[in-house]
Amino acid sequence: MIQTVVKRDGRIVGFNEQKIMAAIRKAMLHTDKGEDERLLYQITDHIAQRGESQMTVEQIQDAVEVELMKSSRKDVAQKYIAYRHQRSVARKAKTRDVFLDIVNIKNNDVTRENANMNADTPAGMMMKFASETTKPFVDDYLLSEEAREAVNHNYLHIHDKDYYPTKSLTCVQHPLDNILTCGFIAGHGASRPAKRIETASVLACISMECCQNEMHGGQAIPAFDFYLAPYVRMSYIEELKALEDLNGESYKDLYDEPLMDYIKKPLDGLTGKERAQQHAINKTVGRVHQAMEAFIHNMNTIHSRGGNQVVFSSINYGTDTSAEGRCIMREILLSTYEGVGGGETAIFPIQIWKKKRGVNYLPEDRNFDLYQLACKVTARRFFPNFLNLDATYNQDPDWRADDPKRYIHEVATMGCRTRVFENRFGPRTSIGRGNISFSTINIVKLAIECMEEPDQQKRIDMFFAKLDNLLEITAKQLDDRFQFQKTAFAKQFPLLMKSLWIGADKLKPNDTIESVINQGTLGIGFIGLAECLVALTGKHHGESQESQELGLKIIKYMRQRVNDFCEQYHHNYSVLATPAEGLSGKFTKKDRQKFGSIPGVTDRDYYTNSNHVPVYYKCSARHKAEVEAPYHEMTRGGHIFYVEIDGDATHNPQVIMSVVDMMDQLNMGYGSVNHNRNRCMDCGYENADDHLERCPKCGSTNIDKLQRITGYLVGTTDRWNSGKLAELNDRVTHIDHGAQDLFSEE
Repeated sequence: MIQTVVKRDGRIVGFNEQKIMAAIRKAMLHTDKGEDERLLYQITDHIAQRGESQMTVEQIQDAVEVELMKSSRKDVAQKYIAYRHQRSVARKAKTRDVFLDIVNIKNNDVTRENANMNADTPAGMMMKFASETTKPFVDDYLLSEEAREAVNHNYLHIHDKDYYPTKSLTCVQHPLDNILTCGFIAGHGASRPAKRIETASVLACISMECCQNEMHGGQAIPAFDFYLAPYVRMSYIEELKALEDLNGESYKDLYDEPLMDYIKKPLDGLTGKERAQQHAINKTVGRVHQAMEAFIHNMNTIHSRGGNQVVFSSINYGTDTSAEGRCIMREILLSTYEGVGGGETAIFPIQIWKKKRGVNYLPEDRNFDLYQLACKVTARRFFPNFLNLDATYNQDPDWRADDPKRYIHEVATMGCRTRVFENRFGPRTSIGRGNISFSTINIVKLAIECMEEPDQQKRIDMFFAKLDNLLEITAKQLDDRFQFQKTAFAKQFPLLMKSLWIGADKLKPNDTIESVINQGTLGIGFIGLAECLVALTGKHHGESQESQELGLKIIKYMRQRVNDFCEQYHHNYSVLATPAEGLSGKFTKKDRQKFGSIPGVTDRDYYTNSNHVPVYYKCSARHKAEVEAPYHEMTRGGHIFYVEIDGDATHNPQVIMSVVDMMDQLNMGYGSVNHNRNRCMDCGYENADDHLERCPKCGSTNIDKLQRITGYLVGTTDRWNSGKLAELNDRVTHIDHGAQDLFSEE
């Protein structure tokens, strides 16, 4: 007697004879003679009683074919066999169609899932082939039944699911000082410790490139200024030693003499040691500038993955007040302002200015001049973004201005928004930590399913009940993935689990990574708060105070439940304001197919990212900020605030400073400014004209508008998926005439 069945995906389920009957009945109904209930039950009982205790789906179907062929109803057997063949072909056809789209370099949401990956190249194709075949494997063998159903029914999205079997983690904040002082091995041969700024710059690039192949997310340097500063002084001493050889004099007393700054100045009128010192400073500044140029160039050209994909890289800086740290910041900013190659805006690294009172924010602060320069660079090149260390939840009581390693107590972020700081299992820091994995829930669908309830309070109560259930499923799915990831061996991540992750230096090659990875975070993300609120109340949070209060209640509830999960599963769970690139249209497309086009909910090709006010809603920057600000404190896994500026911001850095001021006033954690930037795809020429049709440099009409897709820039919108393109076309500006409009009301 059959008791259990092994399905095609390997799962073992209880035997259900109704499925045999349904298949035979369907075949009978497609014949001229129709249904024969006696034969139907006879064949079903015969197979159920005489079968082995455990059989596969294919074995049962073979048995059905045999019994039908032995019966008088050969016509039913023919229909059953034909139907079975059609199902087999259909399963293969789905994979075939996806593969043909990749082969024929079709422009669709499969091949354009990642805008910074060129899926048309041979290596890019291989990446997509692997990705699209790995995802079904994860569904069939690695997900629980509950999680699989949530994914299949469009309630849940598991990010980087194609990397799931590799046991890789999402992202990490590099303790670059480990690399620079100790060196590292990346494949054949070892990299020696750095002794000058040029080497330090190269090692920073190589470490991020190598680690990118060990992880599925991004790489960041949390204190770029502090880490590279010592190598400015080493290079300065090198220049003094070169002068000693040239002049036959000793300048040893200048080696460690404190400097206020590294500023190039003419040597006219200078003599003796004063002239030698200024000459060494001038040469050092030139070397630092070239090293920063090389760093930016490398981060935009070194391919770390198939598909010509450069390293998804970020650097944080702003709070080192030493002369050497200031030199690093000044030259990285000046190099960014100049652009790469033919003057193009650098796509990577995402640069993040860490803003802090008493250090760089107020006119009397030591690094205020560099903050002004940062705003000038942002006005032309989109970066740096701004991380507010003064936000209440970003402060650390252990931070001291006189601590040479105070950066340990400063939040650092990944460029698109990921934030790691709080820690139940170790030091409260961003360094040597990252996100382990994250998944996003479709709160819009939950709200749509409640729309038929006419009573609004009952509708909202129904929504929270559904949300609670889905949060439970998501927390369990993330724990399941963690339990799988922790079984990886340290030797599988030769750089990450030796030099970068907190505690990894104690691991031996054949140790599992279980003892260290719980330092990281598990993110529960959400998308489409605006559309969710429209479904529940009729308006989104940007246009209704009532909706805003409900929106805050929803995310606050998520935060409370995440805290519960921290206790239940003993992990660092956090709420993430999901960036959603490939996901932006995926949820929407499926929900529209099921529920139709619902005004303000499913009538566009995308759901609004996380808790943002919809991109199409026209309002002032101040209003947008006031609506979005309260969500930052609740989304400790990451968040970002954007303002759209109309026209050329190049000559108006004051508007950037006004946005940072607003972030400071409203206790926002992280934000940036978007504005116009056109790029000639043939020669690289850039400007900020509103409607550039022809390149004034080479005459080409192949013009693209440089844009920020989630938190990072993309050099061409040709690689954007349909959902993000639709969102781009809907974006409206919040500052139309400069900084004077920043705080105006609608």
